[in-house]
Amino acid sequence: MKLLPAVAAQPSQSRGRLHPQPDSGPRGPRDAFQRDRDRIIHSVAFRRLRHKTQVFVAPDGDHFRVRLTHSIEVAQIGRTMARALGLNEDLTEALCLAHDLGHPPFGHAGEDALDAALADAGGFDHNAHTLRIVTRLETPYPDFDGLNLSWEALEGLAKHNGPIADPTWAMREANDDWDLALSTWPSLEAQVAAIADDIAYDNHDIDDGLRAGLLSIGDLISLPLVKRHWNAIEARHPGVATERKQRALVRDMIGTMVADVLETTTARAKDAGVETLDEVRAAGRMLAGFSETLATDERALKRFLYAHLYDAPQLQDVRKEGERVVAGLAAAYRHNPALLPPAWRSRGDEAQQIRTIGDFIAGMTDRYAIARHEELVGPVNLPADHF
Repeated sequence: MKLLPAVAAQPSQSRGRLHPQPDSGPRGPRDAFQRDRDRIIHSVAFRRLRHKTQVFVAPDGDHFRVRLTHSIEVAQIGRTMARALGLNEDLTEALCLAHDLGHPPFGHAGEDALDAALADAGGFDHNAHTLRIVTRLETPYPDFDGLNLSWEALEGLAKHNGPIADPTWAMREANDDWDLALSTWPSLEAQVAAIADDIAYDNHDIDDGLRAGLLSIGDLISLPLVKRHWNAIEARHPGVATERKQRALVRDMIGTMVADVLETTTARAKDAGVETLDEVRAAGRMLAGFSETLATDERALKRFLYAHLYDAPQLQDVRKEGERVVAGLAAAYRHNPALLPPAWRSRGDEAQQIRTIGDFIAGMTDRYAIARHEELVGPVNLPADHF
């Protein structure tokens, strides 16, 4: 039974694309949101995600997640929830696949360094940069810049975490091109994509942390949420190897979180009395999400992961080196823009040139950033055991 089909985004009712394009022709019978998803999958920025950091630095550790595998896993979780709720699966999947396109090399460490390096030109924000990529930097079409995504896809990418009261320069630029109603709440498809991201990285970071030996089940079961699931798994599978039970733990916790979101989202939508997509946007609060009980447990899990994984000394050394690489590249290109490839030089005034340097660095994969730093600045000293 599909729970909320009345409030689903409908491709036939889309506000269209900034640059009108027919949906018929030689490219097959796909609707607007299917085309959005496919344009994202075929983009250069999407391909680059396979060599960008999720938690562990992308050049090494073949069994660990990178931005690409994370995005695919988010899309699987998001599409599952959209189907159960009766929402538009293709729009949800498109938003999940594209949500991390704007991340620079070395994940949040790279973002912090790039934000500081571009502070005098408005800084850097990965979510706003995602909009910049899909509206300006990708150029697959001869007549205009960008992927020319539907209004609904751009809206969802801009504000999947809620209304934006104080947009950054890049977000303002995208919104000036086409009003994305930044002060309203997003579609339920965008809200589901946002919570799918939380579910994916909470649980898959546990999986990667256990594999790397930075987390242990003994520590994790200090969390009531984990302990409940672990005890149930041990009761079902006595004598089974711990590693296999750890994989079951991740699956079971994802299942619990998904079921909770489905129940909670349905109840909130009914309580809010929303019957149309416009009423979802005017609801005044996020409708998709965890119940109060699970939200409390999930916040405790995030605090644990920060303390035991993201801020672990082994990863902090890598983070610091990643920040140094990005900062060094930004300084080198700002000091001598002639070091940039010809297509990236002399774009507009000084602020625009600085932002273009940010565009170029943000598009780098981890390994490309390392190679350029070694060429232009000096050696990169990643710890030998950086997974």
